[in-house]
Amino acid sequence: MMNWGLIGGGKGSQIGEPHRIAARIDGLFTLKAGALDVDPAAGKAFASELGIESSRAYGDWREMLAAERNKTGKDRLDLVTVATPNNTHFEITKAFLESGFNVLCEKPLTMTVAEAEELVRVAGASAKVCAVNFGYSGYPMAIQAREMIRRGDLGDIRVVVGEFSHGFHAGGDDADNPRLRWRYDPAQAGVSAIVADVGVHVFQMAEFMTGQKLTQLSAQMDHCVASRQLEDDALIAGRFDGKAIGRFWLSAVATGQQHGFNIRVFGSKGGLRWWQEQPNQLWFGPLNGRAQTIERGSADLYPEARDASRITQGHAEGMLIAFANIYRGIHRRISGGQGLFPTVEEGAAMVRAVHAAVASGATQGKWVDV
Repeated sequence: MMNWGLIGGGKGSQIGEPHRIAARIDGLFTLKAGALDVDPAAGKAFASELGIESSRAYGDWREMLAAERNKTGKDRLDLVTVATPNNTHFEITKAFLESGFNVLCEKPLTMTVAEAEELVRVAGASAKVCAVNFGYSGYPMAIQAREMIRRGDLGDIRVVVGEFSHGFHAGGDDADNPRLRWRYDPAQAGVSAIVADVGVHVFQMAEFMTGQKLTQLSAQMDHCVASRQLEDDALIAGRFDGKAIGRFWLSAVATGQQHGFNIRVFGSKGGLRWWQEQPNQLWFGPLNGRAQTIERGSADLYPEARDASRITQGHAEGMLIAFANIYRGIHRRISGGQGLFPTVEEGAAMVRAVHAAVASGATQGKWVDV
């Protein structure tokens, strides 16, 4: 079992508990150290609740790094997860990579393109794993879609349509909600809100499934809640290096929608659709053939999708297993094997896409190179 450290993800965090559950599902990681909260006392108290020894419960990440970098052998951390606000990702990830730790960073990787490219350089120089938590790519049927496309089941890919539209920010209560307020504050979120928050998942999934890279974007960025400094709705067109075109809608004000992440891919021989809220099914329609529903856990899935499925067919399997597949892939790579997980290079590509969308939106949709 590998030693694991967590930065951020304190009590009440939206993302902290999914990481803690996912990391231990397979018995591959044990939580040994943490700097869990911006409030040092609260972070240490919560670490105690989680069973972390008091000597490895830290008030902030700098204290954690200073102590943990000197540990060796069985005491040393094998992986550190960074689950903090966007504006801290670069500094923390860079510091731990340079000190010889493997790192899993929450998305978006950084706030600027220069920072993202610097992390690519640092990760390469360190020869350590630097992963980015595009957790939806851990779903078995997203992996099945990727393998179908890679094996030519859809033919030449022509069109990718992606949507991530929820209504949880439709109320406009930013000032009264600390979990919401930072997302529209440029000092904490960066140049973008909805594109950087959920758009990166759509772009990454499009590239993950098709194997094509976004080369250009044309964006319309809107503020449906007028008081917000950053966009809460975006309509984006894209072009890929494999000649496919993209159509993407991203929104935080789709009132009544719970999540809304779905992706459709259309090729010369067939099309498919995957919807995160019904993740066990992949809809496939072959050219001039009968549409079919492919079920997670089926014996005839491609090997990569079968490997990602953990429970028998017909049972619900969701986000926590998808995250666990990311952790398992990292564990395999650290152990010297092959593992599927989103890399720092993918994270940097998504930062470039965010900045391209913002630049395009500022010029009323002019096409911008990614």
